[in-house]
Amino acid sequence: MRTAPAGRILGPVTMHETEFWELVDSTREAAGGDPVDHAELLVDRLTRLDPDTVVDFARHFEARMNRAWRWDVWGAARVLLDGADDDAFDSFRCWLVGQGRKVFEGALHDPDSLADLLEDFDPEVDGEGEDIGGAADEAYERLTGLELPDLGLPDPPREPEGTPLPSGDDRALAAAFPRLWERFGPQRG
Repeated sequence: MRTAPAGRILGPVTMHETEFWELVDSTREAAGGDPVDHAELLVDRLTRLDPDTVVDFARHFEARMNRAWRWDVWGAARVLLDGADDDAFDSFRCWLVGQGRKVFEGALHDPDSLADLLEDFDPEVDGEGEDIGGAADEAYERLTGLELPDLGLPDPPREPEGTPLPSGDDRALAAAFPRLWERFGPQRG
C-alpha cells in the first residue's frame, strides 16, 4: 500500500504508463488538438475512474512535467512562443505532455525535433496547457470533494537541468534550434 502525508492510504498502482498515454492521446484526438477542449475531456474521462487511479494519472503527469524541467526544452518553448517566462514555460510543459508520448519523448531527446514532430503551431492557442495540467486536480476534487493528495514525488531542482541560453538572444536560439527556428522563429511579428 502507498500512503499520503495526511495518513490517507492509497491503494496499489492502478494506472500504468501505457494507460496514461492512451488517455492523453484519446482525449487530445477527440478535442481536435484544442488544449481547452482537451482539458475538459480529460476531466470528464478521469471522473469516470476511481480516485486512486486519478492520483496515479496525476503522478504520471507530474513526473513528466519534472522530466521536461530543462533549459533546452525551455529554449524550444521560447522559439515557439516568442519568449516564455516561468508561467508560460509551466503551461508549455503541460501542453507538451498533452501532445502524447511520441512528441513528448521526441522533444526530450532533441527539442529541435519539435520542428518535425509538430504539424503546426499557433502561439495563441498551442502551448497553453495549464488546464490540461490541472485536469487530475479537478477530477479528484469532483470525485471526492477533497484536494488531490501529495503525490509523493521529489520536488524538481530549483533550476532546470542543463545550461541556460542567454535571455532575449535570438541568434543563440536560432543556433541552438536551427530547424525549429527555421520553421517557427521567423513568424515573429
